[in-house]
Order: sequence, then structure tokens, then C-alpha cells
Amino acid sequence: MQSFLKGVTSYLKGLQLIAKHGLWLYFWIPVLLSLVLGVVVLQAAWGISDDLGGWLISFYPFEWGKATFEKIATVTGGVSLVAFTLLVFRYIIMAIAAPFMSLLSERLEQKMYPELPKTSFSLPKMLSDLVRGLRIALRNIIREVVITLFLLILGIIVPIISPLVPIMIILVQAYYAGFGNFDYTLERRMGVRESVRFVKTNRTLAIGNGIVFVVLLMTVVGFLFALPLGTAAGAVVTLEELEGSPQS
Repeated sequence: MQSFLKGVTSYLKGLQLIAKHGLWLYFWIPVLLSLVLGVVVLQAAWGISDDLGGWLISFYPFEWGKATFEKIATVTGGVSLVAFTLLVFRYIIMAIAAPFMSLLSERLEQKMYPELPKTSFSLPKMLSDLVRGLRIALRNIIREVVITLFLLILGIIVPIISPLVPIMIILVQAYYAGFGNFDYTLERRMGVRESVRFVKTNRTLAIGNGIVFVVLLMTVVGFLFALPLGTAAGAVVTLEELEGSPQS
């Protein structure tokens, strides 16, 4: 529970560090990117929203219990739409804004731990980081989609747990969102396996970070600021786990 709360409250510390060190350039660029992408994704989701419930209902071949199934299908369709809209938006914006978020994480590291050696640029290292990032993104999106689909199908098959399905999906999304926020810092220090091991070891910390991220994505304005705030918060807690709390 303490790790979860640390992941949640680190957002305030991350914002304070951005303000203290004037890192607003790395803050506002992803905000603008989120605005443009958000409009595109929401328009696409709105276009398919009317057909999703009807598509699910078409799989039910019986007359008995059809009214109940229609209600479940309507709720499940709504949950599915929200879940996959958030998932698509999150992975696309994280990929598009990755260069800025990596720089934000690196700048925060330099301010928090000025005694650490600075990372020098090299083309081979950049290409290696790109391949590594694609491997982790592909791994995570496949696992997240599979788990989310499993939960949605389970909610249809076992109606009694349907009210719990949205909560479970949010927790799954929170874990992988936290993973993504942590990885902007981990990419400078660890390979894929080591990063996966680190996040698994600190899963409640990742969920704490990711839950705020997901909640921000679901708010009218918060989705604009979710990425830079989540990255800053993720950098703070990841660095503290790796290096210990910085001296004030």
C-alpha cells in the first residue's frame, strides 16, 4: 500500500521539479501532441460506438434471456470502447512523444542527481534504444490486449462478475501505463529483461503511477497533461528506487 501511495503522490513531486527547473518545453510539447491525437482518436471512437453493442448482441442466438444479454452487451460494449480507446491513445501518444519524454526523464535525473555521469549521444546507442523500445511496446500491448479481451469475455460469460470487469481492466491498464512511464528512465540503464524484472518487482509502485495516468486520460482536460506528468512522476520514483532519495 505504501508503494502504491508513493506512485500516486509522486505526480506532485514531478510537477514541482518541472516548475523548479524550468522544464516547461518538455511539458507543453506532449500536451499539444495529446490534443491533436485526442481529437482524432475520439472522432474515430464516436464513429463506431453505435455499432459495437449491436455487433455483440448479434452473437447471441437464443430468444430466452435476450433482454438480459442485451443489457450486458450494452455495458460490455461501452466498457470495451472506453478501454480500447484509452489503450490506443496511450500507446500512440507514448510512441510519438517518446523523444521528448526521454529527454524530460534525463533532465530530471541530471537535476536530482547532478553527480551521476551524463549520457552522451551516439547513433548506435539511439538505434539500440529504438529497437529496445519497440520490443517492450510490442510485448506490453500484446499482453494488455489479451488480458483485456479475456476480462471482457469473462464478464459476458459470467454476468455476476460483470461489475468488477471495469475495475480489473483499469488496474491492468494502470500497470502497463506505469510500466511505460518508468521505461523512459529504465531505457538508459537496463535491457528488456531487466526492465521487465524491475517493474514486476515494483508492480504496486507502477500501478500507483499508472492509476493516476489512466484517471487523467478519462477526464476532459486531464488527458492533455497525463503524459508529461506521468513521465516526471515515473522518473522520480524509478530514480529513487535505483539511486535512493536525493539529498536536498
